[in-house]
This record gives sequence, structure tokens and C-alpha cells, in this order.
Amino acid sequence: MGQSADSLKDAWLGSLKHERRVSAHTLRAYGDDLARFLAFLDEHLGAGVDARALARLSAADIRAFITRRRNEGLGPRGVQRALAAVRGFFRYLAREGIADNAAPRAVKSPRIARSLPRPLAEVDAARVIEEAGTHDVEWLAARDTALLTLLYGAGLRISEALALKRKDLPLGASLSVVGKGKKTRVVPLLPVVREAVGDYAAKLPFVAEPLFLSRRGKPMSAREAQALMQRLRSRLGLSERATPHALRHSFATHVLAGGGDLRSVQELLGHASLSTTQVYTEIDTGRLMEVYAKAHPRGG
Repeated sequence: MGQSADSLKDAWLGSLKHERRVSAHTLRAYGDDLARFLAFLDEHLGAGVDARALARLSAADIRAFITRRRNEGLGPRGVQRALAAVRGFFRYLAREGIADNAAPRAVKSPRIARSLPRPLAEVDAARVIEEAGTHDVEWLAARDTALLTLLYGAGLRISEALALKRKDLPLGASLSVVGKGKKTRVVPLLPVVREAVGDYAAKLPFVAEPLFLSRRGKPMSAREAQALMQRLRSRLGLSERATPHALRHSFATHVLAGGGDLRSVQELLGHASLSTTQVYTEIDTGRLMEVYAKAHPRGG
């Protein structure tokens, strides 16, 4: 009998962690998806699954798994992720000379309607940052202002902003950021961004390596940043689209609306593909059409 599927799964996940260095979230999601797939195969094939059984799987077997997951309520994005996990696993098996099976590539992923990011209006982005500075604790007011100014003024992801260290200060005219896939990009910083971060650093009552800290001096989490935006949008009467990530979307949309070119915005955001950035042109076109419809005599 060949290697068990479970041991092969563990080896694959180990390679993702140590060689590919995927995030803990991705590792957990892929592990869960593959565990479900292997459990399904145990039932579907009526026997323990090993390398030889994996090599003999057909596209119909994999489609049966997808059908099961759909019947359990898994949506298109979940199906897409599950298939990505299965394909990644079989690529690993082929690369290691364990099993070469093209069946996973023959199963089509579901088509997902592309959802456009939802930026805030310029005035609302400004209101959010201004309201963040009204905290009754002075250093927390400075922290919240600095964090949101970084997201909107530099287009950082929340994880990128929270990863900043005290040693990164004082901020200069640009900042080197390590983003998704461990890719480094250089982001220019406006004076208002540097001033907000500098003001926060001067008022910070704790000595710690991370720059952004919680009330108790621990590293600030993304959950805390999301809770902050939830409180602010509630006070300002904004919709649920006013999230930390919406400030990054707002940065991109407003730069393009102000005349920035698409390739530059791609670099600023750290997008690997220009097509990812192009969704912002659709937002701006939609806004232009809305203005046109209201302004034109025949628009009403």
C-alpha cells in the first residue's frame, strides 16, 4: 500500500508553510478544504485513500465532491477555494513524483461575478479621520488618526500598517512596505501622513517594538481597527461599507479621479496584476455616468 493521503496532506501543508511561506489563514483554509476532500473520498471510494487511489481519481470523482459541498451550502467562492486546494495538492504530488493526475485541472471553477470595491466619498473619508481624533484619551486619538491617515493617505492594507515598527520612525518621504506574497514596494508619503504618525509617536506612552498599540500596550490587532471603524461609521451615520479596507479603496479611487494613471496606482497598491487595479476605473466611470445623467437636460 502506498503512502496514506493524510500523510501526504501533512507533507503538502508543511511545504506550503516552510517553502512557500503562505499565510496562517491560507494554510488553515487549504488544510480544512483538503481534509474535507479526503474524508469525502474515504466515503466515496469505500476504502482508505492512498497515493495509488489518488492517482486513479477521475474528474467525475472530484465533481462529486464539489456537488456534495454545494449541497452543504458552500457558495461559488468557497467552491473556487476548495478546488484551488485540491489542485495545489495534486501539483505537489506530481512535483514530488508521487502521483501525476490531470483530473483536477479538468474540473472547471465556478464563475464569480466580480464585485467592485466600495470607496467612501472624499468628504466622508475626511470626516472619518477627523472623528477619529475626538477620542477622550489623547494618545489613542492620535493613534486612531495616524492609522486611518496611513490607510487613506498611503493606500496601505490594514495588515501593512499594523506591521510598522518603532524603528521605522521617523518616516521619510517614502516607506518600504512588505505586502502580499512577501513582495516589497515603496510608497510615497504625504506630509500629512508623516505628521499624523509623528504626532502619535510623540504621545505614545509605551515603549514597544510595534508602532500601533492597544490601550494596554499590546500590538493592535486588525479586529481592533475594524471595531474602530464600526464605532466611527455608527457615529457619523455611514454605511457598513466604511471599513478599514474601504479607506484603501478610497485612496485608489480618489487618486485616479484626480488624474493619476492606472499603472502608478497599481504600483502604489502593490497589485501583482493590472487587471486587479482596473476595477477602480469602472468605479470612476460609474460615478461619471451618474453625474452625467443628473446634469444632462435629458438625463431625468
